[in-house]
Amino acid sequence: MFAVTVQFQIRNGMFETFMPLMIENAKASLEGEPGCRQFDVCSDPDRLNEVFLYEIYDDAAAFQAHLKTPHFQAFDAQVAPMISEKSVATYAKVRS
Repeated sequence: MFAVTVQFQIRNGMFETFMPLMIENAKASLEGEPGCRQFDVCSDPDRLNEVFLYEIYDDAAAFQAHLKTPHFQAFDAQVAPMISEKSVATYAKVRS
């Protein structure tokens, strides 16, 4: 399995616009990409400028394929002006 975490710093006033787009993108990944297994999007109501995304893929190749999908590329372009900072971490785990 291959896990991806992304922490977004959202520009002030953009949370209400950003979150539905984030959830829509994550759902599209889960429903339309065979290698996407799970996602979770969360935030703290007291810190609406921070959003955390956690996704699990079968492997790194499935994640790389996700980055090339039309729905992800459209999402990425649409939310770019809403994000002040983004940090991505990946974790590979070998199945036993």
